[in-house]
Amino acid sequence: MALFLLGGRLFNRRSHVKRSITATMSSSGSSGRWRVNGVDLYYEQTGRGKHAVLLLPGALGSTKTDFGPQLKSLNKERFTVIGWDPRGYGQSRPPDRDFPPDFFERDAKDAVDLMKALGFGRFSLLGWSDGGITALIAAARNPDLINKMVVWGSNAFVSQDDLKLYNMVRDVSKWSARMRQPMEEVYGAQLFAKTWEGWVDGIAQFAQRPEGSICVELLPLISCPTLIVHGEKDPMVPGFHPQHLLKHIKGSRLHSMPEGKHNLHLRFADDFNRLVEDFLEEQNNQ
Repeated sequence: MALFLLGGRLFNRRSHVKRSITATMSSSGSSGRWRVNGVDLYYEQTGRGKHAVLLLPGALGSTKTDFGPQLKSLNKERFTVIGWDPRGYGQSRPPDRDFPPDFFERDAKDAVDLMKALGFGRFSLLGWSDGGITALIAAARNPDLINKMVVWGSNAFVSQDDLKLYNMVRDVSKWSARMRQPMEEVYGAQLFAKTWEGWVDGIAQFAQRPEGSICVELLPLISCPTLIVHGEKDPMVPGFHPQHLLKHIKGSRLHSMPEGKHNLHLRFADDFNRLVEDFLEEQNNQ
């Protein structure tokens, strides 16, 4: 699950241009906000390749906190890489984040609609933790739009054991200062603590559903080539979660990183980026 400390509709393009908020350009890329589903969503974009790739952050995560090495180093000639902050996270505020029963479905719709608004007809998904869950839903709901998908630190259901882990980290005052700092810089100490508790309550909702399902019933609908990456030392996502994804997503493959923890894409960024590039390039050669 998306714990940073333990390292997750078709629009008329012209109308979106009219409603966009100032975008900035630089030699390294662009950033800005687009009005999507009633919310101003922040994004950053780098590269100029034909293959568009959307990065989906973890719980309370943002482009800034979650994907620096990917935005900087994924091949800019082959890929156009887009990072975004889901509604209520990072720079996609207001509104403040809330966690209704459909918050993952809402994020998936926002993500897809943002990419449409930015003019991308097809694209791939890289989803970490909560962002991986969002990616699974987006791929299942939009099979004609998604080229390929990579997910890591993600789960399709919440078990009672998972729930215990989440509740153990509910109180951020018990986190180390080093672990709190990145999120407190984004949200401030008080809002971070409040939003994190909201997330724990939000994820706990799924434990009350049959089989603890977040999106179990959607996995058989995923048709894009899917790479599941698992850090064998991930303290928050036990190995039965990637195994479940592997079993129920047709044609998926699993890559294990023996020393990887929850934030394997940050800790082992070079290895992770090469793995992702190779996987995405396979599609280009098909």
